[in-house]
Amino acid sequence: MMKLYSQISAAIVALVMLAGAASAFAGKTYTEDEFINNFSGKPKKLVLEKLGEPARKQQSVKPSNADNMVPGGARQEQNSKPVQVEMWYYKNLVKYDDKHTYKETEVTFVNDKVMNIGYFNNR
Repeated sequence: MMKLYSQISAAIVALVMLAGAASAFAGKTYTEDEFINNFSGKPKKLVLEKLGEPARKQQSVKPSNADNMVPGGARQEQNSKPVQVEMWYYKNLVKYDDKHTYKETEVTFVNDKVMNIGYFNNR
């Protein structure tokens, strides 16, 4: 009985350690300025190395009627390079004071470089 209890305890400890490592590399947090200075304009590869996989990812999609909404949109699209926009979301990564973190940090990549960073508590 005691051996079974030890095995279950060891399994739970291992799972907790794995989950902790996966969430923003074991609790590393940044101030708003530190995060911007470390990641603004940086390539996706560096963000992945430093922060790990995000909690979720979202791909930007062009609305089907976008060309009709913007005058001259179709002409402009033929002359421009394709743009790839992707958003990554991290949980409890950036501090806004000594005791609290934003619930979510959004990192927006345009063609695999960080172009926008947002912090949210209302999602």
